This record gives sequence, C-alpha cells and structure tokens, in this order.
Amino acid sequence: MLRKGFSTLLFVVLAVELSFWFGVGVSVNDKDVWSSSSEKGTIGERSLEVRFDGAATHWTDALPVGNGRLGAMIWGGIVNETINLNEDTLWTGTPGYYEDPNAPTTLSEVRKLVDNRKYAEATAVAANLSGNPSAVYQLLGDIKLEFEVSHADYDKGTYQRVLDLDTATVKVQYSVNEVEYERDYFASHPDEVIVMKISVNKSSSLNFTVSLDSKLHHHAYANNNSQIILDGRCPGRRIPPHVFGNSSPKEREALGPVQHTNPKGIEYFAVLDLQIGDGVGDVHVVDGRKLQVVGCNWAVIRLAATSTFDGPFTDPVDSKKDPSSESLSKMDAAKAHSYADLYSRHVNDYQALFHRVSLQLSKGPMTATKNDKDGVMTTAERVKSFKIDEDPSLVELLFQYGRYLLIACSRPGSQPANLQGIWNKDIEPAWDGAPHLNINLQMNYWPSLSCNLKECQEPLFDYISSLSVNGKKTAQVNYGASGWVAHQVSDIWAKTSPDRGQAVWALWPMGGAWLCTHLWNHYAYTMDKEFLRNKAYPLMEGCTSFLLDWLIEGPGGRLETNPSTSPEHTFTAPDGKPASVSYSATMDMQIIREVFSNIVSAAEELGKSDELIARVRKAQARLRPTTIAKDGSIMEWAEEFADPEVHHRHLSHLFGLFPGHSINVEQTPDLCKAAENTLIKRGEEGPGWSTTWKAASWARLHKSEHAYRMVKHLFDLVEPSHEGDFEGGLYANLFTAHPPFQIDANFGFSAAVAEMLVQSSPRDLYLLPALHREKWANGCVKGLKVHGGLTVSVCWSEGDLDQLGIWSDNGGNGVKTLHYRGATATANISSGMLYTFNSHLECVGTRTLL
Repeated sequence: MLRKGFSTLLFVVLAVELSFWFGVGVSVNDKDVWSSSSEKGTIGERSLEVRFDGAATHWTDALPVGNGRLGAMIWGGIVNETINLNEDTLWTGTPGYYEDPNAPTTLSEVRKLVDNRKYAEATAVAANLSGNPSAVYQLLGDIKLEFEVSHADYDKGTYQRVLDLDTATVKVQYSVNEVEYERDYFASHPDEVIVMKISVNKSSSLNFTVSLDSKLHHHAYANNNSQIILDGRCPGRRIPPHVFGNSSPKEREALGPVQHTNPKGIEYFAVLDLQIGDGVGDVHVVDGRKLQVVGCNWAVIRLAATSTFDGPFTDPVDSKKDPSSESLSKMDAAKAHSYADLYSRHVNDYQALFHRVSLQLSKGPMTATKNDKDGVMTTAERVKSFKIDEDPSLVELLFQYGRYLLIACSRPGSQPANLQGIWNKDIEPAWDGAPHLNINLQMNYWPSLSCNLKECQEPLFDYISSLSVNGKKTAQVNYGASGWVAHQVSDIWAKTSPDRGQAVWALWPMGGAWLCTHLWNHYAYTMDKEFLRNKAYPLMEGCTSFLLDWLIEGPGGRLETNPSTSPEHTFTAPDGKPASVSYSATMDMQIIREVFSNIVSAAEELGKSDELIARVRKAQARLRPTTIAKDGSIMEWAEEFADPEVHHRHLSHLFGLFPGHSINVEQTPDLCKAAENTLIKRGEEGPGWSTTWKAASWARLHKSEHAYRMVKHLFDLVEPSHEGDFEGGLYANLFTAHPPFQIDANFGFSAAVAEMLVQSSPRDLYLLPALHREKWANGCVKGLKVHGGLTVSVCWSEGDLDQLGIWSDNGGNGVKTLHYRGATATANISSGMLYTFNSHLECVGTRTLL
C-alpha cells in the first residue's frame, strides 16, 4: 500500500505534468504545492481524530459537526442516542433601540468627574450610561433515537466514537450479539442538511424509533411515515439576567416583569426525513410524532431547518420568510441526491478549505516508523498524558481542530461565530452565548487569515456592516458624534449600545474599532482591492469619524479618550477607592493608533486624499503614546494606578503587541522588553482564551520557551462535573474551557501556533520566530498565508530551518525581507511563481505554478 505522503507527492507531480503537457487544470491544495527535499522517507500526514471509547456522559463529551448555519452534537448513546441541534439564527428578542437621549448629560458629568480626578465617583455615575442586556442565543432541539433494550448488552470492546477532521464526519461503531452497528454523521454545507446513516451487517436487523424534541416552545408531529416536523418560536423577550443586583433601574424597567407577554419572536421550522434502503423493512407512525423502523438494513436521516429571521432590522412579526416552505424545499433538493452523493459533495466542499494547510511536528526524526498511539488512546487520555509526554501530534490535532471548528460554524451567508461558535444546549447559555467585542469575537477569527480560511471571515464582515447601521444612531444620540460605534457585547440584532450593569465592562466604545482592524488585515493578506474599496473602506471611514469625534483635547495638547476603561479591570484610585473609569486607557490609544494607521494605508492604496485623512494624519502625532511604568511593564492606564489584580485575565494593554502591530521587535525594542515584563507580571493562569492570547503574544516577542509553556498550559483535562475547580484547559472533546465552554481559545490556539512558526508584516517575513527547538525539533507547516497575498510552507530539522517555499497566486508581486535568527535576505516574489529557499535564505529553485 502506498503511504499517504508518497501518494500526495505523486498526485502533485502528475498534476504538474498534466498541466505542462496538456494544459489540464488540476486543482492542488496549498499544502500540496511545495515539498521539501528533507521530507523524503518521512511519514505521511497523521490521522486527525478526536476519539472516544464510550458514549458521552456530558455535553462536552459530545462531538460537534456543522455546516456554518446548522450544528449538531453527537452523543453516541447505545440504547438512547441524542443529537443536539442548533440553527444559527435562533435568538431571543426583536430589533432593539440602541440610543439613549439622556446619555449626553451623563457623559458630560462623568467627564467632569474624571477631569477632577474623582475616578470612583465617575465610575458610579458612568453606570447610568449602561444600556440593556443583549438577546440570548437559543437551541433548535434534539433528534432522539431509541434502540432495542438488548443494545444495553453491547460489546464494550467494540465501541468507537470518532470525529475525523479530514472528512468532517463522526462515526459511531459497536457490536450487539455479533451484529455490527455503524452510524455516520455529517453536516453538509452544499446541501444545507445534517445527515446520518445507520447501518448493520446483518440483513433486516436494524430496529429503532426516531423523534424530534425541543426545550423551546414547539409542536412536533409526524407529517407522514417518512417525515417528522418540528416548528416553534423563540421568546420575543429574554429571561432577565441572573446577576440582577448589578442591573440599573433603567435596565430593570426596560426588561419589565418576567410575566409580561412576550412579543412575537423568531419562528423556526425543521423537517426530518427518514429513508430506509434495499426495500427491506417497515416504518410506522407512533403516537403521532415518532417514526418506528422495523427490520431494515440501513436508514438515512436528513434534517433541514430554517427560521423567519430576515436580518437584524426586520421584526419577526414583519418577516416575509416562510421557514416551512424553505425547509421543505431544501429537503426536497437534498433527497434528490443519494447518500453517497451527499457525502461526496460534503467532503469535496469541506476539504477544499481544510486541505489548504498541513502541520507536522516531531521531537525526533520524522521517520517512516509511524507512532500509532493517537489511534489507540482516547483523546482525553492523550490530553491527560500531555503533561508528561508532550506529544507534538496532539498539538497538530488541536491546531487543525480550530480550523475545523471555524469551517463548521462560520461560512459565507451564516451568522458570525458566537461565544460558543454555533453549538449550544441551553435556553440560558453562559454569557448569553453572545458575541463579546472586547476580545472573544475577534479571537474567533484570528486564524482565518494566517491559517488560510479567508472565506470563513465573510460573516464577520457582514456583521460589521450591520453594526455600522445601528452604531451610527448610537454614536449620534449617545455621544453627539459622527460615524458609528459598538460597545462590549452584541447579538443577532446588531446591538451597539452599552451592555447592562457596571461601567467596568459595559462602558467600552472600542468594540467596533477593534473589529475594523480585521477589515484592513483581510486586505493586507489577500490584496483584494475590490473588497477594500467597496466593503472595508466605507466601514473604516465611519469608524474613524467616530474616533476623531470621541477624542478630546487634554493637557499639553494630547488627544485623550474620556471616559475610558481597560476591559473588565478595576484599579485603585489615588484616594484609595476602587474605580474603573478614568481617561486614555492604554488599549483605547493602541486601538485608535492601529485604526488610524490602517485607514491611512488604505487611503494610499485607493488613491484617496480627503479631509478625513488629513484630520487623521494630524491626530496621529497627538495620541498619547504607550508608556512604560516604574516597574518596567507597560502601563495599563494613563496614570500609574495601583492594580488590585495583577494576574487579571485580560491583556488589554498589550493589544499593540498582538493582535496589533505598534509594538514589534524591529522598531520598538524598549516596548517589547516592557511587554515581556508585563506578561511575566500577568502570570500564566487564566481562562483558555487568556492562555492562547499569551501564547500568541510571547510568539510575537520571539520568545519560544514562554510561548511553548502557554501551549502546554492549555493541555489540562477539565472534568465537567466540577469544572469550577479549573481555570482554562480542555474538555474531553477538545472544546476549550473558560470554564465553562467558550470556543474562542480553540481559534486562538490555532492562530498562536501559526504565529510561532511564521510571522509577517507588509515588508517582512519571519521564519520559525518562536519555534521550540527541542519540543518541536522536526516538522513542516504548509499553506500558511502571510501579508501581501503570499503563501508560505516551511520545513525544519533538528530545530534548524531546512527549506522554505513561497508563492503568490493572486496576481500580486512583492518584495519581502526574510528573517531567520538575525540573518536577512531580500526575496522578489512574482505572481504565478514558486520559490524555494534554503537554510541560508538563498533561492535555490523556481518554477511556474499550475
């Protein structure tokens, strides 16, 4: 049998030959475009599987599948199986009003208190600037399968439940009385359905009952002997937040008593279709809502679902969408394809994205002797043993798992990935499942560019467009400013006003500005000028207009922000009182500096020169600079306040280091040293997203030992039954923990690992800048994207660079300065050409791309 690595190489060679001799266009994934001579005789790519040897006992044991819009969690039960379902538009609420006409008066009062250095008093009054809570992400329901009681006596040694990242498919296998049962699950993006096939190896041996249920208000019934319908409605008014003591009187009045009648919320409709094969078996309707299958060989279940959600500005009561006809139409289209065709279409669509990047890591030589323990141990066992064996293949798996999850929960046309991606089991999920704009939503999309999944970012850009509409009203009414603004938390209705509660988290008008940095980064990586001109620039322009109006002149002619908070962190004011509101917190100024730099660069790219850009250029020199404290760390606030929580989870004042670019090893060495001191001061403990932010930040500083320590720190198996005892870590299904589950660290981990291996700027390319030369002594990463529309593949051995491949296939040409351990070289990259460089950064080969 041919090894997988050899097969891949053979395919690439054949593709090149076909293209050269016959002009045949053969699609080759980015990871397969280039190979290093050092790979000869090495193992092929390892299996990428999340593996269990038993059914789930907790939700975080279940395995996720998704197609961007629909999600499912597979428990793998024997006698009773549950598949939790999600549809990304199911939220509480209706379009909101995100303006407060009383805010300008309060704002003026807060600013005067800050000017008089009465920070505690300003903090108290600033709570009156808070708004209402966000809407809440909901669930769709469950597919319930009931098998014969005899299944309780299954052969435990035969049980497997595996998520294969290579095909985005979950497989459950076990035997009962020598009959082999298999269930295969996937979520098809091209056909917009969740699909499950149940089969046995003994004719007429498959018997089960299937039904639909939901925690939401619903009606479930059998439409005929092959379909079940689930329809219902989300609450039009959310359940009041549990932390009611922190709510303002205005918030409590707006929420109203719990018993108030709900307005009409989003309606949903799901259809489950059952098909049995080979003309064997019978199906009966039971209790008017279940389908009972008797004596068949195999069965295929398809599920389609939609809602009445028609954008953030349309009230559900006014929606013209008909989810019943839409879902039934999707189902009819899916039924036109056989199971084999559905699976093939799903895999082809998914692998076109997933196969762009590969990662291989090894402590020792990557010889052809393959270590198969990843196929024997459960994933939970591997996580437990990581503290001892530090298995690099588990890092590979978690890196690719982040990419898998992003593909599964964020596709063009879907909603952006929320705090739990797309997966949720609760009516009241933690933190409402809502997008949080002070780190979490942004981290969800950190790997989209470097890890070669640019399409997955499209829902974020559509969402920013919606925020800009509501945010324009918030900016004008609340702050008397032009442009648009968004605060710390939002929802499907594009909420832009401050959150409920205390100013320490609610009063943070930088959420939209941070999101706008993603717009410029998308252009910087893709060089898509149409995107920059038509999508990004107008949004950046509106954001910049707000920031210019939000800035006020302070002492010495500095431009300041007032009021200002450092997200979710308090300080001790000079009078000894706790406070959170002051002026010009470091993160404010770093984000504004980044946005201003980006829009100036964007204007240059588009040949624009107008009054707005002139104002920005004048303002840039007047922004308060990032300052170093007496202890050598970066100051978090404009004044050197006492910090009652030096190990706070947020790294807000290091935004300029990562993901920003104003602190970097080449241009700001003093700030880099201060950033290093800051990270040491913050410590290593924290929730999962804090851990991965620290890993990426250490990588930016080119500190491999520290970056790797944070990678290792995440591999701590969280026990769901007492997750409160943990801080950060991984659940058995590799979901990352705050705890509870938040998906952001899954994405942050992928981005951090990519950052350890390759970094870039518009002019520079850093190779293996934070590679741990012992823990990952040998390896290859292929298909990463960098600034300038370039793709990069790197291989190394014994901790040293071996070879590097660079190419551009987007029509762009560029010059990059290559950096490796202090050595530099200039690379002139032409579109359509592939360049190979050796360990001395010398170009040793070129060829034309396919």
